[in-house]
Amino acid sequence: MVRTVALGALLMGSALAAGLPVKEVVLYKNGVGYFRRGGELGPGQSARLDFKAADMNDVLKSLTILEEGGGKVTGLRYDSSEPLARKLSEFPFQLGERQPLSALLDQLKGAQVELTLGAEKVAGTILGAREVAGDEKQPSREQATLVLEVGDLRTYDLAAVTGVRFTDAVLQSQLKEYLGSLVVGRSKEKRSVYIDSTESKGRRILATYVVQTPVWKSSYRLIFPESGEPMLEGWAIVDNTSGEDWTKVRLALVSGRPVSFISRLYEPRYLQRQVAELPEEQAAVPEIHAGAMGGDAGSTPGAPPPPPVAAASGGAMFRSARKPMAAAETQREVTSSIAAAAEGREMGELFEYSFSAPVTVKKDESAMLPFLQQKVTARKLLVYSGGSSEFPRNAAEISNSTGKTLDGGPITVYDGNAYAGEALVETVKAGDKRLISYAVDLGTRISTAVDSSRDFVREVHVSRGVMTTRSAVQETRTYTIRNVDKKPKTLMLEHAIRPYYTLLKLKPAETTTSAYRFEIKLAGGATEKFPVEEERLYETSVALVNVNPDFLLSYTQNKALGDAGRKQLERIIERKAAIAANDAEILRADQELNEVVRDEQRVRENIASLNGVSGQQELVQKYARQLADQETKIAALRDQLSELRNKKAALESELNSLIDKMEF
Repeated sequence: MVRTVALGALLMGSALAAGLPVKEVVLYKNGVGYFRRGGELGPGQSARLDFKAADMNDVLKSLTILEEGGGKVTGLRYDSSEPLARKLSEFPFQLGERQPLSALLDQLKGAQVELTLGAEKVAGTILGAREVAGDEKQPSREQATLVLEVGDLRTYDLAAVTGVRFTDAVLQSQLKEYLGSLVVGRSKEKRSVYIDSTESKGRRILATYVVQTPVWKSSYRLIFPESGEPMLEGWAIVDNTSGEDWTKVRLALVSGRPVSFISRLYEPRYLQRQVAELPEEQAAVPEIHAGAMGGDAGSTPGAPPPPPVAAASGGAMFRSARKPMAAAETQREVTSSIAAAAEGREMGELFEYSFSAPVTVKKDESAMLPFLQQKVTARKLLVYSGGSSEFPRNAAEISNSTGKTLDGGPITVYDGNAYAGEALVETVKAGDKRLISYAVDLGTRISTAVDSSRDFVREVHVSRGVMTTRSAVQETRTYTIRNVDKKPKTLMLEHAIRPYYTLLKLKPAETTTSAYRFEIKLAGGATEKFPVEEERLYETSVALVNVNPDFLLSYTQNKALGDAGRKQLERIIERKAAIAANDAEILRADQELNEVVRDEQRVRENIASLNGVSGQQELVQKYARQLADQETKIAALRDQLSELRNKKAALESELNSLIDKMEF
C-alpha cells in the first residue's frame, strides 16, 4: 500500500506534458513524410511529442515550433539515447525488481522523511530500515528507524504507514526523475520530446517535422469502353507505420524526389581530448583560438513550411452506384463508383495531390485512396520492339490531358468492359505522352532480314600533307509484317538506335533514347515490307609522303573527288612516279658499280699472283689494260649515281612543295 501511494504521487508530477495530435501528413516519393501537429495547452503545461527512436535524427534536424498567443518557446527537452543502466547508475539509490520499501529507505540513510500513520504525522531522519523475518506466530514485516527532532530513536512498522514523503526537494526530484527514466526505458522504441514555454496561460502549439515513412504507391486502371472516350482511374496506396492513428488528418501526396539524408544528431558524440600538463610556475592554461567560418554563429534547424493544401470540390470520397445491383452486374461496368476527392497543383519540380476530405488511417494499417478519375486521350495500337518474339504487343498511347502529373506505377487495362492485360508506366508530366504494352497480339507476325550492305568513299580531303577520307557503310534492314486478322491495324515499329549509324530517307514518328519509332498502317489480311536504311561513316588519315602512286591512283577515279583535287593528286602521282623511276635508275647504277668493283678486285688479285712468275708478262699487261678500263667505268658510274641522287633530291623537294600547298 505504501509503495503504491508513493509511486502514484511521483508519477502525477511527470504527467503534466500533453500530447499533440497529428493534423496534417504530406508523403513524398523519397521515403520521408512531413507531419504537422497542433493542440491546446493549459496554463504552465508543456507539450509532448512521441517518436520512434530511429526517427530522432530526422526530428532533431527538421523540427519547427510555433506558439500562438504571444508565448515564447524556451527550449526543447528530449529523452537521451544514453543506455538506461548507465543513466540509473548515477542516482544515489537503486530500485530493483520486487524491491521492498524498506530497502529503498535503507539506501537513503540521513534523508529527511515524513511518515503518515493514520491521523498522526511523524518527521525525522532515516537511520535505517530492514525486513524482519517472520515465524509461526508472526509474519514477516518491514520496519524503519528514524531519529526524531527531539533526538529519540523510534522504530515504525511500515505496514501501518499510509504515506511517505521526503522533505528534501532535491531527493524528491531525483526519485521522480528515476521513475521517469524507468518509464522511458520500458519502451525501447519510443522517445519523447518536451516543449517548454514562458507563457503561463493557455495557448496553442503547432509543431512540424520530417521523418522517414514508407513511399506512397500509385496504381491505375485504363478503361476503353465500347463507345466513348477512354477513362483513367488513379489510386494511391498509403501505409501508416508511424505507431499512432491518423484521425481526420489533411493528407497530401507529392510526386518527386527531393534530396533527403540522415545526419546523426541524436547519439551523443565524444571527442578524445589532449592532456595538457603545465609547469608549476606557469599560471596560464593553454588557449587555442579557432578561425572564423562565417558571420552567423549558428541557426536553428528547421523544416520546410507546410505545403498548402488545395481546396477540392466534390462530396464524399466514395459513393454508391446509381443503378440497381442486377443492372450493374448485367452491364459488367468496369469503372469504379468513386469520387476522386483530390486536386493537384505544381510545386516547382514537384507535384502535389491533396485530399479535400479528412482522411483516417489507423496505425499499422494501409489505405487505398482515389486521387484521379478523368477522361484521357488514348489510342490502341501495336508495338514491336524486336527481340526473340515474332509477335508484336497490344499497346496504348496515352496522352496526359488530365492537367496533372501522373506518378509512375502499374496500369491494369480493360477493353470493352473486359480485362485486357497489365503494364508499367513511368511518371508522366502534364502534356506528355507514354506508350504502354499490355498483351501479345497473336494475329500479327513480323520477321527481320538484313538485305544489303556496301562500302564506298563519301569524301576525300587533303590538308597540310595529310589525306583524310570518309567512307560509308550502308545497311538495309527489312521488316516483313503479316497481318493475319481481317481488321486494319496501326503498328508502332521500334528500330534500335545503333551507335555511329545514321538513318537514311525515312523520318521516324518519334525518337526515344534507344530507338526510332515508325508508325505503319496495316491493311486487314495483308503483308507489308518496311525497309530501314542506315549508314555508318569511317574516317581514315594518311600522310601523302608515305603512300605509293597506285594507292593515290585509286582515289583519282573516285566520284567523290572534285576536278581540282583530282588534278592536284595527278601531279603528286607524276612526281612520285618520277621519283620511283629515278630510284630504279639509282638501284641499277649502284648494282652495276658493285659488279665492276668486284671484277676490278678479281683482276688486281690476278695481277698480284702473276707478277712473280716468269713468262707471264704479256698476260699481266692485258690485266693492266682491263684494270684501266674498269677504273674509267667506275668513275663514270659514280658520276651517274651522283647526278641521280641530286635529281632525286630535287624531285622530293618539288613533291614536298606540292604536298604542302595542297588543300581541298
